[in-house]
Amino acid sequence: MIEKLNKAFSKLPGVGSKTAQRFIYHLLERDRLGGLELAKALTDAMEKVKNCEKCRTLTEKNICEICSNDVRDDSQLCIVETPSDIHVIEQSGVYTGKYFVLSGYLSPIDGIGASELGLDELEVLLSNQSVSELILATNATIEGEVTAHYIHNLAKKYQIKTTRIAHGIPLGGELEYTDINTIAHALSGRKDYN
Repeated sequence: MIEKLNKAFSKLPGVGSKTAQRFIYHLLERDRLGGLELAKALTDAMEKVKNCEKCRTLTEKNICEICSNDVRDDSQLCIVETPSDIHVIEQSGVYTGKYFVLSGYLSPIDGIGASELGLDELEVLLSNQSVSELILATNATIEGEVTAHYIHNLAKKYQIKTTRIAHGIPLGGELEYTDINTIAHALSGRKDYN
């Protein structure tokens, strides 16, 4: 039973066998009630959480709170790789548009193409809606850049303005500790100083 639990916990990102073992023994020795609450919460989530029919984020409803919010700007659509990216952007309190979640990035080697990312759904959305700006917020990885380029070309078909979130030196970051690729990207993406 403990080995089965270890294998289950080890499936989580960043959790190895030793960390899983620490979780298991903590719950079994010190917090059985917490373990039961965790099991119930996981079961409930696995049974009730699904993808939003519009943006593909995770929600308990058919349409998530952001998509059903009439105050949000329908003309801006931010493309993200994961539902957790939405959470990070929302914490900034700056963006007031809507989202589309890819749940990954283009990776032909791994068998992930346009249809696996819902890009056919995105194209329908772009052709039917009044989106005037597509904001590409994919990660600054090779796969993220390839995915962003693909989506940019898709948006061009519908004459939709495409912007890319800025990447570069983080606020409070020091050049001395920044990698060369980040510095190069920051220099190539520089803007006028106002």
